[in-house]
Formats: sequence, C-alpha cells, structure tokens
Amino acid sequence: MADATNGVLTRIGGLLGIPAEVQNMALPSIGSLATLRYPYMNRLLISVNMAVDKITPNDPRVKHQFTEVDGHKWHWLDAAPQGEQKGVVVLVHGYPDLSLAWRYQIPMLMNLGLRCIAIDCMGYGRTGASDKLSDYSFKNHATAIRGIAKAINAPKVILGGHDWGGMVVYRTAQWCADIVSHVFSVATPYAQPQPQFISTEQLVAAGMTMFGYQLQFGSEDQVIEKAVHNEAKIRKWLTGLYGGKPSGGRVIMTPEKGVDLSIVEDDSEIGMSPLLNQEELDYYVAEWSRNGVHGPCNWYRTRRVNYEEELELPENCKNGSSNQITQPVLFIQCLDDHILIPKLSAGMESQIPHLSRGEVKTAHWALWQDPENVNRIVKAWFEGVVFGGKTKM
Repeated sequence: MADATNGVLTRIGGLLGIPAEVQNMALPSIGSLATLRYPYMNRLLISVNMAVDKITPNDPRVKHQFTEVDGHKWHWLDAAPQGEQKGVVVLVHGYPDLSLAWRYQIPMLMNLGLRCIAIDCMGYGRTGASDKLSDYSFKNHATAIRGIAKAINAPKVILGGHDWGGMVVYRTAQWCADIVSHVFSVATPYAQPQPQFISTEQLVAAGMTMFGYQLQFGSEDQVIEKAVHNEAKIRKWLTGLYGGKPSGGRVIMTPEKGVDLSIVEDDSEIGMSPLLNQEELDYYVAEWSRNGVHGPCNWYRTRRVNYEEELELPENCKNGSSNQITQPVLFIQCLDDHILIPKLSAGMESQIPHLSRGEVKTAHWALWQDPENVNRIVKAWFEGVVFGGKTKM
C-alpha cells in the first residue's frame, strides 16, 4: 500500500493541494504508525490517565431539542453548564454514529463553561433522512448550524467534528466564517476544495486504496441497504463496525474492500463491541432503525455535490491559498487509524496558519477508545487558545 499511496500523491497531489515535499514523503507501514513522528509537527502529546465522566442515553443533564432550518427539522442534544456560560460548542459526528458520539466529551466541555450542541446529522436519528443528495452536503450542514446558532441567539460558535463531522466543521468555518470562532477535529485532517472534480473511483484507481470501502458504502446498486434492512441486521452492522469480533475469526471490514456482507446476512454471531455498553448499543440500534442505513450511506454519494457547491466558496478558501481557514484549529491525529492515516494530514500548516496538533495512539474511534487523552488535549487547547487568547499552542 505504501508505494501505491505515494504514487497517487505524486500524480494528483497538485490537484489536492498537497505540497511537493509532502508528496515525496515515504508512507510508513501500518505497523509503524504508532511510532510515526513528523519533525514539523507542533503537537500536544499528552499521555496520562484520568476518570472520564460521560452522558448516558437518558441523561438528565441533556435535553432533546429541534430546530427547523429551510423546512427540515434538525435534532440536537443540548447540555448547558451549571455555572457561567463561556461559549457554545457545536459537535458534529461521523459515520456510523449519532449525536451521542460525544458522550465522553460533553461533561468535560460543560465543566469548562460551554453549552454543548451535539447534532444528529442528515440521515441519522431524530433528524431523519432525505432523498435529496444535496441535503447531505457540507454546505447544507453549515446552513443548519447557522440556523441552530441563530435559534439559540449564539452570535459565535466553536465547532468540533469527528470523521465526516470533521469535514463538516472545516467547511462550516469557511461557509460561515462570520459565526465560527474556533474549530477542532478528531481523526479527520483538512482537505481543501478540489480545483477540478476527482471521483472516488479515480482516487481508488490511482492508488488511494484505503478509500475503496467508500465504493461499497455509496454503491449505486445500494448493496449495503439491501443487506442491512432491519433492526437485527442494523445491530450486527453497528456491532461489527464498532469493533465486535465475528465468529470463526472472520474480518468484518477492510479499508480496501469494505464490509464482508455475508457476516451481516448469515446467522453467525458478532461479539459485543468493547467500545459501548449494552444500553448505549441498544440506543444506537433504536435510533438507526428510525431511518435505516440509506441516509447514512448517502454521505458516500455526495462527492460531486460537494465539489459543485464548493466552487462558490470565497477565493481564500480554495486550492493554493495559505489562509484557507483563518480561525484557530486543533487537529488530533489518530495514529492507528488505517484509513485517515497520518500522511493525509501532512502540509495542513501551509493552509491553516493557526493550527495546533495533538495525537492519540488509537484507531478511528478515538472519542471512545481513549477519551482521557482526547479530552486532555481538547481541554488544554480550550484553556490556552479559546479562552487564553493564543492563536495556537
């Protein structure tokens, strides 16, 4: 995989805005990612343990709220601090997830004096789904965030994202620069708008094979939707993607090929995920069963929609600019993520001048796998940058 990925960065690196010196960097093997170090990184590396509070599916500290924006009713969790409110943070989840993705982070943020707004993205939970692909775009989510901020009389918001939510918060900072003061992203590096359209098929064919699973998730013949079509299948689907182990030593998913759907479709069992308890898993299954998997899969069908909408972004946000996001940004790299690998974040400093970096030795589910270190990095950034007035750590 190393040679293939290095090759594609050379071939299309210019289109994606990857600096030449980064295109030529050697890609480490998966086994070496845990010890990877980039000399140019200005990072917060904190390795300590602490007890972590978390919200529960029926937590009395949290209210379920709805805001209608452009005719669609968006659901969000609302958690207010007990004392003085110092700001509002909007939290955006990824796939396959929900607003409860941030259960370990919300109490910490509340203790910092922040009102937490954790949204259910389009296609998920009580926000519901849509048949229009444009409703799943980054711009539409930016519009929704602006609408929610207006509804709660918040002139400025801080954004936090994970997975797809990371891309949402980067783009929202660009579409809605007037209301976004700061941004943090866990796992998801910044990717600048494309100067010309590059399809997922082109990326994979050129060597970015770690995104091969997206061809399955967003397939035109809806293979995921056909396999994961009821509550029992949704339970197996989520349990497997959250780290539950199938019987017989089978592998549920590879980045290159996607999910082995035979595991979902047959009568075999998948062991309990180590990342959720039974109450949390039951909540996830119930919320996903409201809409099924079609809406979440639609996120993998929006590449052209996002490309066309982003042609209208301000010029400073586009390919080649050194000031694409002007707000202070924290990026937390998951060192053992086999898809959003560390090399993809190389060169972010050339596009985001006020960038701070952190890293955790986790796979993709860092918010749950190592909440102690994620929270300490985020808290240090809030104290030093958001509240402390620094532009970066």
